[in-house]
Amino acid sequence: MTEAFDRAKWVFGNEQDDDTYRKACEGKEKFLRKFGDDTAAVYHLASADVPVISQALGVRNLVMAPEGASPLDIVADAANCPLPPATPRTVEGAAGKPVIVGNIRMGFGHYRISMAMASAAHAMGYTPYWLDLASFSQTTGSKVIAYQNKLYSMGSRMSQAIPPFNALVWEPLNSEGFRKLTYNAGDQKNAELCVPLFRDIDKDTPYVGTHVWPAQAAVHAGMTHVVNAIPDNWPMALHLAEGSIHTVQTPSAYLGYHQLRGMDPKRQLKPMPEDSLVYTGHYVDHELVANIPADCERRRSRVLGGGPVRYLLSVGGAGAQQDLFAAIIGHLLPYIRRNEAVLFVNVGDHRDVWKWLRRHVEGLAGMAQEHFDNFASVAALAAGALEGEVEGVHAFCDKDIFSAVYSSNLLMRCSDVLVTKPSEFSFYPVPKLMIHRVGGHEAWGAIRAAEVGDGTYEMDETSEVLGMIDSFQADRKLLAFMCDRIEEANRQGVYDGAYKVIDLAVNGVR
Repeated sequence: MTEAFDRAKWVFGNEQDDDTYRKACEGKEKFLRKFGDDTAAVYHLASADVPVISQALGVRNLVMAPEGASPLDIVADAANCPLPPATPRTVEGAAGKPVIVGNIRMGFGHYRISMAMASAAHAMGYTPYWLDLASFSQTTGSKVIAYQNKLYSMGSRMSQAIPPFNALVWEPLNSEGFRKLTYNAGDQKNAELCVPLFRDIDKDTPYVGTHVWPAQAAVHAGMTHVVNAIPDNWPMALHLAEGSIHTVQTPSAYLGYHQLRGMDPKRQLKPMPEDSLVYTGHYVDHELVANIPADCERRRSRVLGGGPVRYLLSVGGAGAQQDLFAAIIGHLLPYIRRNEAVLFVNVGDHRDVWKWLRRHVEGLAGMAQEHFDNFASVAALAAGALEGEVEGVHAFCDKDIFSAVYSSNLLMRCSDVLVTKPSEFSFYPVPKLMIHRVGGHEAWGAIRAAEVGDGTYEMDETSEVLGMIDSFQADRKLLAFMCDRIEEANRQGVYDGAYKVIDLAVNGVR
């Protein structure tokens, strides 16, 4: 690739300075020395079942093929899969054709968005393929992603434990550092290291990246139908993957990205060109969107009928905010003992977080029913709670990442309040109590939820969070109000973003 057409040198016609470009190239070379150079390697892929979501969403997992295997024919592989069942969203001519969802685990959020895309693709009649670029441990690209993810997770936890680090380093990095156009150069160079994984894949296969690195890697590999599903509501150059169709979940993000707002404080940047950016609405799983009216009606019936308010407390992928979770649980326990509240706690795959909570919240250990490493138990409880009664405290943990993430999807439908930081959950159609963010970029997720009316504003202080819980308990009309807003937004197509992303991957901008 010549420098003139190097995506690390130019971003939508905006040239990076020589020092930025040089550092990006040096960063790539550093990783090559650290993890080895496999740019000439020939990797073949194969498809396999995925725990939980293969059955629920028809997903096939792209994995490394055994040595000596033939190249993967993904079209033929999809043709051998069962056709997805017909739904009101099924597209004529879809016929089980493949759609790839490229992702990485960085926290739980990008996996969660990937599941939404896979769910929408399946509902539309396509066969979704899961490509986790961090899962190929023998490759240089995966080693680089794992190294950077480890640093990010450590920073997330430190930000909650050390307030000066959060104020001086983590918040500025996550809001302004990642926002800068110069940050994009290094990521573009690093994404080149993932190209060998794409050599088996038909270049015209529809492809959705739910993190910018998989999107950038696909573009570098010559994929022709790439959609870059941007997660955050705060425009950042981190999320730019020129050569793809960029999608955003909100109108404010659309305008901010179009103008590359604030990505270089020293100059007015050229805007993103026509057809490179599309506002789709929120990325939400088909199972949740299709059941919005019924689930909202059940919530109204429960909370206005005097039943216990059901809270779902979901721990993020980095396992941060334990002190706040302890305070919330401790505050809810008296309500739970009087059968005025029910608590679901999903700690994901962070069993150590649950152990810590048991030790630090007095009375929790004796009240909680644990559903660990047993997805069938989670599914049965969630299904029964849709129409039936449930009480007490229920804790969920699973060492399998797919089960850990998808458990919250099931529990959302039978919950009345999702207690969450303003992450990707900000965009989901369930009443939300927004606790303090982990990283400055998340702040605008809470702003979006508050504007739509399906969630609270972000609450910085523990006392605010506990006060809102008391208000939900005393004034049940608050939750009914949020349900009204969810149904209103649904009628406007606000939660249809995942379907639109899949359509863009298949058909492009029309």
